[in-house]
Amino acid sequence: MTLLSASSLAVVFGAETLFQDITFTVMAGDRWGILGRNGSGKTTLMQIVTGARAPDRGSMARMSGLRIAVMDQYRDLGGEKTVWDAAALGFKSLFALEKDLARQADALGTAGDALTQAQLDKYSHDLERFEREGGYAAAARVDAVLAGLGFDPETARTRDVASLSGGERGRLALAGQLAAPADLLILDEPTNHLDIATARWLEEYLKGLDEAVLLISHDRAFLNAVADHVLHLEAKSASVYECGYAEFIEQRAERRMSAMRAFRKQDSKIAAEEDFIRRNIAGGNSAQAKGRRKRLERVPRLTPPPGEEGAMAVSFTAGDRGGDQVLAAEKLHVRMEGRTLLEPWSGILRRGDRVGLVGPNGAGKSTLLKVLLGERAPDGGSVRIMPATRVAYYRQDLGDVDPNKSLYDLIADRRAMWTRGQIQGHLGRFDFSGDSVLRRAGSLSGGERARVALALMMLADANLLVFDEPTNHLDVESIEALEDAIAGYDGSVLLVSHDRALLQQLATRIWAFEDGVLHDYPGRFEEWEADAGTRRTARLAAEAETKRRAAARAAAPPPKDASADDAKRRRARERALEEAEALVARHEAELMALEASLADPALYAGTDRGGVSTLTAARDAERRKLEEAMAAWEAAIAAVERN
Repeated sequence: MTLLSASSLAVVFGAETLFQDITFTVMAGDRWGILGRNGSGKTTLMQIVTGARAPDRGSMARMSGLRIAVMDQYRDLGGEKTVWDAAALGFKSLFALEKDLARQADALGTAGDALTQAQLDKYSHDLERFEREGGYAAAARVDAVLAGLGFDPETARTRDVASLSGGERGRLALAGQLAAPADLLILDEPTNHLDIATARWLEEYLKGLDEAVLLISHDRAFLNAVADHVLHLEAKSASVYECGYAEFIEQRAERRMSAMRAFRKQDSKIAAEEDFIRRNIAGGNSAQAKGRRKRLERVPRLTPPPGEEGAMAVSFTAGDRGGDQVLAAEKLHVRMEGRTLLEPWSGILRRGDRVGLVGPNGAGKSTLLKVLLGERAPDGGSVRIMPATRVAYYRQDLGDVDPNKSLYDLIADRRAMWTRGQIQGHLGRFDFSGDSVLRRAGSLSGGERARVALALMMLADANLLVFDEPTNHLDVESIEALEDAIAGYDGSVLLVSHDRALLQQLATRIWAFEDGVLHDYPGRFEEWEADAGTRRTARLAAEAETKRRAAARAAAPPPKDASADDAKRRRARERALEEAEALVARHEAELMALEASLADPALYAGTDRGGVSTLTAARDAERRKLEEAMAAWEAAIAAVERN
């Protein structure tokens, strides 16, 4: 079933064409990745899809009654007061109908002889509509989406929207769009406020939907998992690829290569014809030359295929080699607003390390960076940045880009001896040219400010690069350029990112937050991710077992004729049993995770057996702890049963 069909769409601003000749068709169940450089017109195209604006040329046909749910970059929450109401915004009219049905049912029950056929018909019609539009499943759907995006559905019914952080508001807006009844879902950068685990949940959720999806995203791993069609905007038009993201990359390269061969072939043929015309226009072959000139004038000229023009030419150089140790933390402890973000932790960042710092939203990754760099005092322990270490820091809020200064002045402040041409040339590497170098930084878009921040980092000649979510405002081409620059850098890197493709390509070690504990994982991101999945499965199994034991204990009949003192003692023994069960579950989960790690063949592929010895020793120690916990648990059971 065709949901919408675009034909020869064009948008023009004055004398400037944003795009033209865009044609594509969206069928039910399609999942489209909408790709293109920042400023290529992706958001404008989605406005045409929804009917928020009309194209200047071409047409957009939509299925009659097409329901579209839109999540844009600005996160409109509809003015709702509670988190649950904001997530359920798409069902607002349906929930109002549910209340009206309850009112009608009461009226029917008390009407008696005054009951009319019109009342019965209206109730039947409204009830049929409520069922048809999924009224009975609506609340459960809202709960499921909220839970998947990290909210507690129960507390969401009373939690005020005003209490949410910026990241939580972003997740809530996404929840509202995912839960809303729709035929077509339009998502604009949905993973910007999601941690890695939540982004994976969203992948699975979207793949299981019957609705069609139009997805604007710079998250390559997310696109690769979700999209089965690609619309690529470039060179003021768009190309359709009926494939996923990975296949799109290959097909795009092949199309460009084919187009370049055709262009060069035509260019060579035209050059030969022009040479013949030039040599013979005034000679004995003048008539033939004139005939060729007329034919040549009618030949449609091919243009060279678009390449990577406009992508950043970013690179980083480590000025000084520095020592073997770049940064060292000793028993570091971090708290915020009465909550422990980091239990005492010791770790070392060494020369050449590229560490990926990962963890759930709110775990404290950005706060830890500030502590490590001396911008915030720790609540215990110490951090030492080695004397030879020079740091360049990309802030998530782009705070180093002074909004009141021009781009030219921002560079000149750091390179006072550079000529005007050198400053303009440096900014040109980041796609700023002409009068744009005189713009105030405060007038730039998020993507433009991100490029300026990287342009400033490039001047630091630092041997430690620290990045806090550097991909949030960049398009795919710019992310790839940044990835290449970091991969070619010979200093040390500390990287906070939710971009799994970036972490997979760059990180050689992982520092992972888990329940206030920072684990140092000596392997690549994909290895840590697989290991984390195993631990998560073990933890869920242990939690399920704890719940089963608690349910069994709750079902047991209470002892009869107990005095108040006996009841207190019994409750104390029950609490001891609960604590013993929790300890057993924790040690079981840890042991399962260690045994899964030791069963991984990749552990034995290298020549270094230190990791095997460490894990084996940890497993044996955990077995002893589990045995002790089991003995304590059995004793606690016996104490309760003796009661």
